[in-house]
Amino acid sequence: MQFQFNTDSSVMGTQNVAERIEDQVRRRLARFADRLTRVEVHVTDVNGRKHGGDDKHCTIEARPRGGRAIGVTGKAADVDAAARIAANTLAERLERMFGKAGRHSHDPSPDKQI
Repeated sequence: MQFQFNTDSSVMGTQNVAERIEDQVRRRLARFADRLTRVEVHVTDVNGRKHGGDDKHCTIEARPRGGRAIGVTGKAADVDAAARIAANTLAERLERMFGKAGRHSHDPSPDKQI
């Protein structure tokens, strides 16, 4: 699974922040790693220098192998919490998507005997 981290100019895009968020997202999505080709994380600060509640946004886009991309957004007062919210939401969506695919893939019917 390829991982890409992006940030805007108003968020401290230091290596430490990128590593922390990548580690957090990889741990949360570890069970889906073989089914995903790429995960992109985008972190933004909506208010810039002004402070406010839920002004940090973390958008995560996952690209399942052979499927359509799935995107979610988490909002919180700090980037780590926003990333945690987004990663949890994405894990739930992937669980539903892959779980549904597993339930709908049937083995071929056995031959009927007359």
